[in-house]
Amino acid sequence: MTAPRTDPLLLPLDLGPLRLRNRILSTAHAPSLAEGGHPRDRYRAYHVEKARGGVALTIIGGSTNVSPDSRSVFGQLYAGDDSVVPRFRQLTEEVKAEGAAVMCQLTHMGRRTVWDDGGWLPVIGPSPTRERAHRAIPKAMEEAEIARVTRDFEAAAIRCSAAGFDGIEILAHGHLLGQFLSPLVNRRDDAWGGDLGNRARFLLEVVGRVREAIGPDLALGVRMTGDERAEGGLTPADCVEIARLLERTGALSFLDVIAGAPYDHLGLAAWVPPMGMQNLGHLESAAAIRAAVSLPVFVAGGVNDLATARFALTEGAADMVGMTRSQIADPWLVAKLQAGQEDRIRPCVGLGYCVDRVNKGRAAVCGHNVAAGRERTIPHLVNSEAELGTAKPSLSERRPRTVVVGGGPAGMEAARVAALRGQEVHLFEATPQLGGQLLLAAQSQTRRQIRSVAVWLEARSREQAYPSGSTPMPRPRTSSR
Repeated sequence: MTAPRTDPLLLPLDLGPLRLRNRILSTAHAPSLAEGGHPRDRYRAYHVEKARGGVALTIIGGSTNVSPDSRSVFGQLYAGDDSVVPRFRQLTEEVKAEGAAVMCQLTHMGRRTVWDDGGWLPVIGPSPTRERAHRAIPKAMEEAEIARVTRDFEAAAIRCSAAGFDGIEILAHGHLLGQFLSPLVNRRDDAWGGDLGNRARFLLEVVGRVREAIGPDLALGVRMTGDERAEGGLTPADCVEIARLLERTGALSFLDVIAGAPYDHLGLAAWVPPMGMQNLGHLESAAAIRAAVSLPVFVAGGVNDLATARFALTEGAADMVGMTRSQIADPWLVAKLQAGQEDRIRPCVGLGYCVDRVNKGRAAVCGHNVAAGRERTIPHLVNSEAELGTAKPSLSERRPRTVVVGGGPAGMEAARVAALRGQEVHLFEATPQLGGQLLLAAQSQTRRQIRSVAVWLEARSREQAYPSGSTPMPRPRTSSR
């Protein structure tokens, strides 16, 4: 069984000369796998796995810094000098060899960083307004600094072009260019502040210079907010007008829309919603901008399942759907969809472990999928035919026997993997239900999504231990203690 060809998620999308093979992307994020600001083996394997799993587009380098005074606080890449180009080129070649497109996101952090690291250069911004999250009070940028950062974006874009990327995304959400846009942050009274046209001037100049530098053949997009959701910040109407200004440049191939203002921890939680929080506000913001422009619109943030992703496409909220954390949980999400095996997709339940670790300067790994971020040593698919639903198991051959004691998440994962490796598995559990402490955690209203982890593990361990046509896996056995 395969997914129907009419599934909107599997339709191609053209961005000028670039054809994307479906409508699912991995949006730019910083998994904190960079080494010395470069995407080395571990970083590269993380993105190549998504390409093998069928994603149409992966945007690497979430918050790739373009200037020395934009220091990494999330383990980001650095494209401020030529040393990164060979590493970029190796990554682009390997991702594209698997059929996916690959872009790089470029940014300057502005005030959203720290001063006491790297070269200890001053933090810069449109105005000396302090950000709560990083506590730095920025130096108000002078004309010469605005010109210099514009050149830095241009130079970094040229490096990306030389490295073989299919496109570039400029980040204008919460970082320097977005800080100039926002009346919450930009208090200037010169030609770079005041009305929306002035506040958008820096972003428009960067977009124009980058397009001129990379030529017409590469895709170019902007990741922007559709609503800062903060008193005194950018309103939905402001963001629609910014989108129209960007479209009028004639330089862009797409807009990538998110919502919120990540200037503190509560803003970040609304931006990247954990379990228990409403997560469809990004779709509303994307839909408003899509209705106002003719550019393709991507939506980023909060889409954790294929039903919601389909809804975004069919209801006209977006042309392309970011499912980034979902592909940390299961980078083979698209391949399983194509094979008609949606039920085998390991669900993202918004545990937030990936985001929490990055905010502490540690590698983004998944609380549900041990292979995430460890692709070089742990396979995501232990038995690809079985996990994609195409295996034809032999039920008569003698198999090694494995006994697993305890039907919590660790026990069920052990049973699942052992069965995929060809072993006969017997799982013993002392209680009437599999799931262990996940069932206790799921009793909380805000944590109820965590039950999906237990449900998926139970279904897969039963399925893999006793494939179709064999004796069904018995109900959990109760110990005699």
